[in-house]
Amino acid sequence: MSKARNLANLLADGAITADELDVGQIGGRRNLVINGAMQVAQRGTSFSGVTSSAYHLDRFQSIIGTLGTWTISQSSDAPAGFGSSLKWDCTTADASPAAGDVAYILYRAEGQDVQSLKKGTASAESVTLSFYVKSTKTGTFIVELTDIDNSRHIASTVSISSANTWEYKTVTFAGDTSGVLNNDNGESLLIAFWLNSGSNFTSGTLPTSWGAFSNANRNAGNTLALGASTADDFYITGVQLEVGTVATPFEHRSYGEELALCQRYYQRYSGAGYMGIPADLIAYNTASTEGVLPFKQTMRSSPTIAQSTLCLLDGVALNAVSSVSTVHNGTDSARIRFNSSSLTQYRPYYLAINNSTSAYLTLDAEL
Repeated sequence: MSKARNLANLLADGAITADELDVGQIGGRRNLVINGAMQVAQRGTSFSGVTSSAYHLDRFQSIIGTLGTWTISQSSDAPAGFGSSLKWDCTTADASPAAGDVAYILYRAEGQDVQSLKKGTASAESVTLSFYVKSTKTGTFIVELTDIDNSRHIASTVSISSANTWEYKTVTFAGDTSGVLNNDNGESLLIAFWLNSGSNFTSGTLPTSWGAFSNANRNAGNTLALGASTADDFYITGVQLEVGTVATPFEHRSYGEELALCQRYYQRYSGAGYMGIPADLIAYNTASTEGVLPFKQTMRSSPTIAQSTLCLLDGVALNAVSSVSTVHNGTDSARIRFNSSSLTQYRPYYLAINNSTSAYLTLDAEL
């Protein structure tokens, strides 16, 4: 009989409980992280010349403050059981970061999605972070949890023992009985993977228990110093955050599920040909046309809408879209005004991409 079957029998018989195992939730979704397997990359799969902070792979933000130049990409180099990883490749080194320089990977979670931590209560839960990591360098880097609502954080060291080898890491953080997380759609809990920084973030003492937020403590003890050489690479995948003190196997979700979860924060319409949406664009004067755009998924908040090299097609001519603005903006749809020139008043138009792979319309409701 398999171990899984034995465990199922014991749970069914009441011989042991989930609380006794301390693995948190047994059924349903355990992983509080979206896109932890780095499957979804709506913005693109490779970004070169990166020197500042931005989202690249969905839900994982690259935080960079004048610390080297990087190519950040979705890589097919991944451990067994995974198809993708997030890769940082240093292309311009910075061996002596200035005091305020930073380089880390950041995940932001909504408060309403992390209520299971019971933070700020007498029954606050421990939480376990697990992931796979690979680097051209060995050394110690820092993982940090931050409670934005109450300016508190906790951190731990993680060691890379063998260069160019996938290693599985787990870190358990104690529950915090101080500071309740807001039950809303704002950012509450952050996960940071510190790759390097200047002395402003290393001069203190690593907060191995929950305490008041201090920049000086955030990256104390980091010896990995990624970005000191153009030979430096860093890969990560299989990121899982779950209630309890035991790291369970990674909770794989289908690409479709993961994409839908990511589209709560960001949606992108791109490619070549006709977009097909919105279908009811009507030019109300010779310079603008409006229509309702239904979103693919309900978004976290009313998104910021942007476009590049889009065109309006009336069946005869293409008119370049110069800018977009919102007449009404919600979380499920928006009425958008597309500004152009030489339009025919009251004529219907369709939004087109004019066979340019660089054309896009984006909706951004990131934390």
